[in-house]
Amino acid sequence: MGHPRILHMITPLKHMSPFDVNMALDAGFDHAIPYTNVTVEDVTGLVQDAIFSRGPEGVKRTAMFIAGKRAMEALDMMDRARKGMVPPFEISVFADPAGSFTTAAAMVACAKEALKEKFSTGLEGKRVVVFGGTGVVAFASAVIAAMEGASSTLVGYDGPERVRRFSDEAKARFDVDVGYADGSTEEQKTELARNADIIFSAGPAGRMLLSLDQLKQAKDLLVATDVNAVPPAGVEGVGVNDNAKPIPGTKAVGIGALAVGNIKYKTEAGLFEEMIEAEKPIYLDFREAYALAQKLSS
Repeated sequence: MGHPRILHMITPLKHMSPFDVNMALDAGFDHAIPYTNVTVEDVTGLVQDAIFSRGPEGVKRTAMFIAGKRAMEALDMMDRARKGMVPPFEISVFADPAGSFTTAAAMVACAKEALKEKFSTGLEGKRVVVFGGTGVVAFASAVIAAMEGASSTLVGYDGPERVRRFSDEAKARFDVDVGYADGSTEEQKTELARNADIIFSAGPAGRMLLSLDQLKQAKDLLVATDVNAVPPAGVEGVGVNDNAKPIPGTKAVGIGALAVGNIKYKTEAGLFEEMIEAEKPIYLDFREAYALAQKLSS
């Protein structure tokens, strides 16, 4: 009998997400083993326990998934995991904290496809304004858009300081320029929307961040995407099932949470399958997720 496919799933949180466990098993792993309350310092030991116990053939059927809720922490864990490998004892690693890396990848990919299909243009040179800027989805989507040549701005809701730190991290980790702005008042949000070609809404569930009246003042707006599936919508006028549907009173189209979620689901499943099928170890974060999401959304 061959070695079973084992996925070690680590998280700094109290619980591992059942969503991710289900996704991993449905993708083809035989076993998905959760490890909770894991710190960055714990990662090297866990990785080396995993790689040295199965031999050169067994490690090919072993992988690690990094969960949690914070982008920087997940990226730090992935870095520790990579440095903990001792070739040829090396396993694949996939980071997707709170499913946010795959969600961000899907959101940007859907917006890019809408730009192409509805306006015969792309992301390069576009002004992308990301509301909910202190979250993982917002950070990853802003970095992805910047990598595509867009001018990204993260918008906070409690002053500029926290989003400024995310901007600094984007430059330090990925060498991209991501702007930041305070959106703590309705007037500030309106002005930011006015200067947007693309809006990504990645705020908390059940909270409207932008009204339809604010969108109507955004004369250059082409695409507004909202990942909030809990009423009220994060962007008024964008329904959860909308997929490049015109937004009333604007020239823009809207992409809703379930349209994004369909691509997100397929992307996460696809990345788990890539780990299973890989002949050599691979490392997956929002960049690899975006590459796959583009294929799935086109």
